[in-house]
Amino acid sequence: MITGNTRLFGIVADPIDQVQTPQMLNRIFEQQGRDAVLVPFHVSAAGLPEVFAAFRQVRNLGGYIVTVPHKVAALDLCDEIGDAARAIGAVNTIRRDPDGRLIGDMFDGTGFVAGLKKCGNDPAGRKVLLLGAGGAAAAIAHALAKAGVDALTIANRTHSKAQEMVERVAGSVPGVRVAAGDDDPSGYDMVVNATSLGMRPDDPLPLDVARLSPDTLVAEIIMKPEMTALLQQAQARGCPIHLGRHMLEEQAALMVGFMTAG
Repeated sequence: MITGNTRLFGIVADPIDQVQTPQMLNRIFEQQGRDAVLVPFHVSAAGLPEVFAAFRQVRNLGGYIVTVPHKVAALDLCDEIGDAARAIGAVNTIRRDPDGRLIGDMFDGTGFVAGLKKCGNDPAGRKVLLLGAGGAAAAIAHALAKAGVDALTIANRTHSKAQEMVERVAGSVPGVRVAAGDDDPSGYDMVVNATSLGMRPDDPLPLDVARLSPDTLVAEIIMKPEMTALLQQAQARGCPIHLGRHMLEEQAALMVGFMTAG
C-alpha cells in the first residue's frame, strides 16, 4: 500500500510502454521489505532537462532509471557520475541524494555480460558484432571488451558515432581488438542488437538475416516484444538466441542497491 512514507522511484523513457523495469524492481522492493514503488515517466528529449530539475525538488524521490533515448543526454544533467558512466559517456541509473544532487552511473554493460554468462554464453574469446552506438551499446561494448572478447566490431548507421565509441573503448580497455565496421554478420560468433530496431512491428531488421551462420549467437537488448523479428528469423535459421530480458534481470539488483545507497 502506498502511503505518505512511501519512497518513490521511477523510469524515464520515450516511448514508455515497452519497459519492464517497474515489474522487476517493484518485485525486488517487495522481497526486500522496502516501503517503495517505481513508476514509469513518459518524457520527451526536449522535456528531459525540466524533468530532471523538477526531480531535484521531490524530497521523497530516491532515484530513477533512464532508458531509450535519454542515456547519453542524462549524463550532462547529473551532478556526479561513476567511473563506468564516465568511460561510456552515458548513464542508466540515477540516485537523488537528500540535498537534491543527482548521482548517475551505468549498469547496462555489466548486466548484459552477466546475463550472457548465466545462460552459458560467455563472450570471452569470441568475435562479436555490436549493432548500435547509443548509451546501451556503449555500455555493452565496454563490458564485452573487459570480458575478454577476441575482437569487437561496432556498426552504426552514422559511422562517425561508431568510430567515437571505438576510440572510447580502446582508451579504457587497453589491448582490446575493436574497430568500426558494417552490419554484415558473416563470420561472427555473436551478434548483439543494441539498437531500438525491433520495438515496433514495422521496424526494419537491423541486419540481413540471410547472412547469419546457424552457429552465430544472436542477442537482443529489447525486452518488449520478447521475441523480436530478428530473434524469430535468426531462430528459424537455426541460430541460438539470447533474450533482452536477461540483461535487466541481472542488473536489477545492482540498480536497486545504487539508488538506495546512503
